Amino acid sequence: MYLLDIVQAADSIAQFVAGMEEEQFVGDDLVRSAVLHKLAVIGEAAARVSSELKHSYPGIPWADIVGFRNIAVHAYFSVDWRLVWNAAVSDAPMLKCDIEAIVKARHVPQMQVKPGR
Repeated sequence: MYLLDIVQAADSIAQFVAGMEEEQFVGDDLVRSAVLHKLAVIGEAAARVSSELKHSYPGIPWADIVGFRNIAVHAYFSVDWRLVWNAAVSDAPMLKCDIEAIVKARHVPQMQVKPGR
């Protein structure tokens, strides 16, 4: 389910940036690319969440999440890496908590995490 994809991507982002400072992140192409990819995954998953569920949780900025994905994918060469850093260390963890609460409230079955995910 797309909600679990969001949680897993946010977990990956947390692992990628663990122990890093913003300047390290901005200077590390590998980590930047990995984080941007996972943020795009979050945006794609958010785009696929049903309208009914989105309307049930208006406090989650669904359109902004999808919009960030669109910018990240289509404007790669003009990405503001400091905004990506903020999304990685502030927005993604908060979103993860919100989505985990939805998963729990809706009794979404937990799936096995596949290696490499």
